Amino acid sequence: MVLDYDGARRAIAGRDLPAVVVDLDAFDRNLERHVRRAGESGVSVRFATKSIRVPALIDRALAAPNARGLMCFTVREAAALARRGHDDLLVAYPTLERSAVELLTALTEEGKTVSLAVDSREAVARLSAASRGRGVSLRIVICADMSLRLGRGRVHLGVRRSPLHDPEDVVLVAEAARDAGLTVHGLLGYEAQVAGLGDESPFDSGAVRLAKRAIRSVSMTELSDRRSRMADALRARGLTLAFVNGGGTGSMDLTTPATGVTEVSAGSGLFKPLLFDAYRSEFVRSLEPACFFALEAVRRPAPGMVTCLGGGYVASGSAGPDKLPRPWLPEGLSLSGAEGAGEVQTPVLGAAADAVALGDPVFFRHAKAGEVMERFREVILVEGGEIAGVVPTYRGEGLCFC
Repeated sequence: MVLDYDGARRAIAGRDLPAVVVDLDAFDRNLERHVRRAGESGVSVRFATKSIRVPALIDRALAAPNARGLMCFTVREAAALARRGHDDLLVAYPTLERSAVELLTALTEEGKTVSLAVDSREAVARLSAASRGRGVSLRIVICADMSLRLGRGRVHLGVRRSPLHDPEDVVLVAEAARDAGLTVHGLLGYEAQVAGLGDESPFDSGAVRLAKRAIRSVSMTELSDRRSRMADALRARGLTLAFVNGGGTGSMDLTTPATGVTEVSAGSGLFKPLLFDAYRSEFVRSLEPACFFALEAVRRPAPGMVTCLGGGYVASGSAGPDKLPRPWLPEGLSLSGAEGAGEVQTPVLGAAADAVALGDPVFFRHAKAGEVMERFREVILVEGGEIAGVVPTYRGEGLCFC
């Protein structure tokens, strides 16, 4: 079923506010769409835990067919998930922190399949010293830059991550790692300027939307060849890759084996936050909002207006109106341009406000998946219009990896 305002309000009646709610019916339908799309493309799905941050929902995602392992934010997060019984854990963000490297080494000694993204010889040297000191071979994944560079590098379209842009760069670091006693476990190449670039944003002009569509198209063509050549070059040097990872929810319908990958990372699409409303992709458009937070209506400062307690859950990234949460239910409400989403109060405007009783919830969608979970200790799971359970977030379990 699809939740409406009356159904959502009834489902959490009597619960303390603010609260975060996940519609399990929509979550499961989104999960099924992810694994079906991946299966049709001939790849598996590695779920990105930072986009979920609720252990019970991570478990639920991994139980789906064609799901393969997890993409973690930190080594400590990987260790916490390993203690929960999970394996095949890719830590996708480099670290050289001593305690993290020691923990990675301990996990490897315990027989856990945990790998760490690496994109420099400096990292290879540090990890090699730790690896040899304990008599184990740490698994690393070569993290390559998938950004689009034009004009001999004068124009850079994409995120600033790895310096390894060409196949030769990747091979040099991989061979240095092998020579240093490390295990080259895989290749990671995330095309942020495709997967993370919405091309149908209501905040963009028509010309900007066309430019974004052109960037996505040109970039996907260029990086598909380059990422494939990277993987081929590594295999030609005798390196066995457990996986080649790329993509994200925003490029699930584009990131296929023809673009050099064996698996796609995803996670945000299980919740479908606001940022995914700005995509023309048929796959992204098929997804349903599944996560929202509820604030208590506490003031009625004027007709057509109700003010909620709290609500300043602004998303990370470059500042802009697209990073603000947005009223979802009841339909027809909007934020105040003067106050936006406030720390202690959030006014919402619209005719529907007059029908919201003080003490009742107003439901919002967050701009980015996962991040809102850092503000709550527990998640209310709703299924069939009724509470199916209440489960802890990372924060609720005393964990924080942000």
